[in-house]
Amino acid sequence: MKKKILSIEIFGADIICASCVNAPTSKDTYEWLQAAIGRKYPNSPYEITYIDIQKPTDNERQQELANRVLDDEFFYPLVLIEGKVVGEGNINLNSVFMELEKYGFTST
Repeated sequence: MKKKILSIEIFGADIICASCVNAPTSKDTYEWLQAAIGRKYPNSPYEITYIDIQKPTDNERQQELANRVLDDEFFYPLVLIEGKVVGEGNINLNSVFMELEKYGFTST
C-alpha cells in the first residue's frame, strides 16, 4: 500500500516577526525544517510548502491563514502539519517530530 504524502506548510514573511527577536527568519525555518525532517525521516513521504503571507495565493485556505497571521492571530513562522498548527514564532523541533510520529513517521 502506498503511503499518503503528508502536508507540511510554513507560513511566513521576509521580515522577522516583531515578537520573535533573535529567531531565524521564516525562510530559514522552512529550510531548517526541511533538512531536519529529511535527515530524521528519510523514508517517510512528505511535501513541505513555504507560503509568503505578504503575497497573494490562489489557495483560499492558505490565503485565509495568511490573512490571520497578518491580523496578528498567529506569530510567524507558522507551521502546520495536515492543517494542524504545531508551532508558531520560535519553532520547537521536538514538537514537530512528535506530530510527525503521530502519522507513522519513524526515524532511521
